Amino acid sequence: MKRRSFLSMSVAAGASLWLPRAIGAEDAKAAQRRDASKAPVVPGRGYDNLLILIELKGGNDGLNTVIPFADPAYYTLRKNIGIKREQMIQLDERTALHPALQPLVPLWRSRQLAIVQGVGYAQPNLSHFRSIEIWDTASRSDQYLRDGWLTRAFAMRPVPFGFAADGVVIGSAEMGPLANGARAIALVNRTRFVRGSRVATPMPQLKTAFPGGAFGGSIKTAMQVLAASYTLKVTAAGRAPPEQPLSGKGVAVIRLTLNGFDTHQNQPGQQGALLQQLAEGIVAMQAALVELGRWHETLVMTYAEFGRSPRENESNGTDHGTVAPHFVTGGRVKGGLYGVPPMLARLDGNGNLPVGVDFRHIYATVLGPWWGLDASTILQQRFEPLPLLRA
Repeated sequence: MKRRSFLSMSVAAGASLWLPRAIGAEDAKAAQRRDASKAPVVPGRGYDNLLILIELKGGNDGLNTVIPFADPAYYTLRKNIGIKREQMIQLDERTALHPALQPLVPLWRSRQLAIVQGVGYAQPNLSHFRSIEIWDTASRSDQYLRDGWLTRAFAMRPVPFGFAADGVVIGSAEMGPLANGARAIALVNRTRFVRGSRVATPMPQLKTAFPGGAFGGSIKTAMQVLAASYTLKVTAAGRAPPEQPLSGKGVAVIRLTLNGFDTHQNQPGQQGALLQQLAEGIVAMQAALVELGRWHETLVMTYAEFGRSPRENESNGTDHGTVAPHFVTGGRVKGGLYGVPPMLARLDGNGNLPVGVDFRHIYATVLGPWWGLDASTILQQRFEPLPLLRA
């Protein structure tokens, strides 16, 4: 059975699978993958370590997520939408969390939640489309790359034969960091089809209770995909031989999308509801991963195209901005505050925050310490990993 065999995966509630490129065709990328697979393996690393990405689509407002409450400029800039001091969750003498993130407090207290502040990139682009392209490809703002950063990682070191796929995308039809070459699957709707063939095999049931709504459903599907990783079925492309069991870890990456963060107006209620979904979803995800015995080999990371403007607008919202904090959690995460806290007295000429940490430092942490890959080659520049992981 060739590695690029046709994949057949059943999904809770019957999501469909979309394979972004033909499977089984020999091409230049296949040759590159074979050549790259001859590189030495770093002991104790690799794709047994799972990465789960959560895209906060639209650009989350960082200042009301991780709040610099001790800076008097915060309330000067946000007279209407600033979070009241008595409502926020204090982390230290100057930093607090939005009250909707209360479910994450146990992770914070157990030192399994890291918050990287001031994340962005030089010469930021405030277009949704271009900025997320920069994050997805790990390019400079003046550089246009075709392949996603994860696609380049898998070209350097293919995932093991027994894995069902490089990655699974849930909640979006956009492949993002898996674009243009990764052997990835997108679960895009709620019909039971796999490339035109009906799928009837039920997914495993978990004891974990998942939140309702689209995002909670995406997390449930993701966890069921992992639970099914030892019983996934595979058939050869263009043929219909008897199905054979596929062993292994399932996938190396899962990407989830939480929509709605483009809060130009009436931000307080909208963002609060989204952050609550995020927090409850992460807690359910942790419970499911513990149930599956995968929590200590999973790294969960949020990302978004940009942050929001420090100053509120006239519609009780915020406009496109530059930097934002991002969350990293998992059983081997060294929790705490990292990066550069917001410096509201040092806004640039457009009234935006300066970049504190290039997002590619987080990617280098995934590629290097987490997976044991050559991050500099994949990112086309050297970025030091952040000290977010325990040995």
